[in-house]
Amino acid sequence: MSILLPLVAFLFGWVSSPYTFVDTLKKWLASSLARFFIPFVIIYNMVYYQAGSFSLMLFSCAAATISYIFLVFIFKDRLVALCGSYVNIGWLGFPFSLLIFGPSVSAPMIALYIGGSIFGNVWAVNAVSTEIRSLKQTAQKLLQSPPVIALIVALLCRLLGVQNWHLGRWVTELYAFAKFGMVFAGMAILGIWLSQTKVSFSDLKFSLKVMFYKLIMGVVVCSLCYFALPVIYFKEHIAVLFFLFCLPPAANIVAIETHYQGTGHSARYIAAGTITSMIIMIAFALVYLV
Repeated sequence: MSILLPLVAFLFGWVSSPYTFVDTLKKWLASSLARFFIPFVIIYNMVYYQAGSFSLMLFSCAAATISYIFLVFIFKDRLVALCGSYVNIGWLGFPFSLLIFGPSVSAPMIALYIGGSIFGNVWAVNAVSTEIRSLKQTAQKLLQSPPVIALIVALLCRLLGVQNWHLGRWVTELYAFAKFGMVFAGMAILGIWLSQTKVSFSDLKFSLKVMFYKLIMGVVVCSLCYFALPVIYFKEHIAVLFFLFCLPPAANIVAIETHYQGTGHSARYIAAGTITSMIIMIAFALVYLV
C-alpha cells in the first residue's frame, strides 16, 4: 500500500479536477494538511525526540539560505531564487521520502521541514514583495506559522514530560493516520494542481537549468557536510540531505506572490519545477534503491 497510496492519491486529485467541487476539495485538503496532519506529525516526532533533529533543522534552514543567495547571484531574480531554495517538503517531499527511504525517515524529514519552513516564513514575503518588513513583523509572521506553533506545543509537551506518559495505542494510531493523511492530501493536491496548469517547453527548459544549479549546490553542500563537518547525523542521513535539493518549489509561493504583488508569475516556475523534480526524484529513487 505504501507504493500505491501516492499514485492513488495523485490520480484521485487529477480526475477530480474537472468537477465543480474541486476548489472546495483543494482548500479542505490543504487546510487539513497545514493545520492538522503536518503539525501533529511534527509534535509527535519532537515529543518522542530522536537525536540529531536540531542539527538537521539547522542544515535545512542554512541550505535554503545559501541556495537562495547562490541563485540570486546566478539568475539576478529573487522570485526564481525563492522558487529554487524554498522547496516543497510538506506535501511532496514527505510522500516521496517515505516511498524511497521507508518509515524511519519520518523524523529526519520533520526536522528538515521545520528548518525549511523557518526559512520560507521569514524570507518568502520579503522575496516577492517590494514592501520592507520590520524585524517585529517578520517575527510575528514566523510565530504565527503552523510549523513554529507545532514546535512550541511540542516543547511544552516535553517540559511537561508527556513523552514519559503511558497514553495507549491511540496516539500511535493517530500518528499513523496523520502520516496517511499527509501523503494522501499532498499527492491529491499535486494531481489537482498539475491538471490545471499549462507548462510550455521553454518553462521546462528553464526549470531544468534551475535544477542543474540546485543539484550542483546540493553536491557541494552535502560534500562539505559529509567530509568537513564532524556531525554524525549528517553522515547517517546524507542521502536524505541531498534529496532535499531534488524537491520542487513550495506551492504557497504563488499564494504569497498573489497577495503581496497581485501577480502569479511563480505559478509556471512551480508547475515546471514540480514536473522536473518528479523526474529527478524518480531517477534518484532508481539509483538509491538499485
